[in-house]
Amino acid sequence: MIEKRDTAPIIEVLHYANDFAGKTFLLKLGGSILQDEMLIDSVCQDIKRLHQAGIRLVIVHGGSKAINQCLAEHKIKADFIDGLRITSREAMQLIEKVLCTQVNKILVDKLKQIGLQAMGISAATIQLLPCRYYSRQHGFVGVIQSVNLSKFKPSSDSISVIAPIGVDAAGNSLNVNADYAASKLAVALNVDKLIFMTDQNGIYAKDGSVYSELDSNELIKLINDQTVVGGMLIKTKAILSALNEHLNHVHILNGNIPQVLLKEIFTTQGVGTLCKASSK
Repeated sequence: MIEKRDTAPIIEVLHYANDFAGKTFLLKLGGSILQDEMLIDSVCQDIKRLHQAGIRLVIVHGGSKAINQCLAEHKIKADFIDGLRITSREAMQLIEKVLCTQVNKILVDKLKQIGLQAMGISAATIQLLPCRYYSRQHGFVGVIQSVNLSKFKPSSDSISVIAPIGVDAAGNSLNVNADYAASKLAVALNVDKLIFMTDQNGIYAKDGSVYSELDSNELIKLINDQTVVGGMLIKTKAILSALNEHLNHVHILNGNIPQVLLKEIFTTQGVGTLCKASSK
């Protein structure tokens, strides 16, 4: 006797997979995820499934934990103003080294190990993120002014893995916030989805619950009443910037949850916070 099974979940996945074939997603991977080998393996498997579904993928990664560790080893104090790291010339050289030759390489190697084509890209090398200096106090910290796509185009065959290093007019490397880099690049590429992979379940309300969906007006309210603080405040502002520039869908997901990307993208259940532009 053949056992009857509920085929609804499979049909649901196939429906969304067909809808998203040929679309472009930008994933921003937080540095906390990239410090855990098991999490990297899990996320890479999700990325493989998205690629197999015909989704064009661009990855922008952080690396704050690895950077903090490297700077501490070189006895460089981690000081911040307005949530941005004060960056000396020496610190900038170390930050670039960590992002490009350590974090980026680990992620690219992991993707290749599971049969994917992946290319590591330093944003500085192709002058992807032209910047102005944030302030004299901050040192080598950049504010992204534009996105230069003359030397970058997403590929349907290969996954682009970008280390977010800004450049000034003279080509000097600058430290930029990876969330803003992902936001600006997503808008420039007009991606179909921007997805932030973090170590949080989404955007939290003051009572500790997680918002399943927010529009840009609600995001502004959460910023103004200080519901979002710290790293999530910067992330929320980056999301709001993308929505204000006509990006339609931004997701915040917890990368610690197994198959979180697949659950969020290919089912209706939702496992994080979906942010959308306000209708008014």
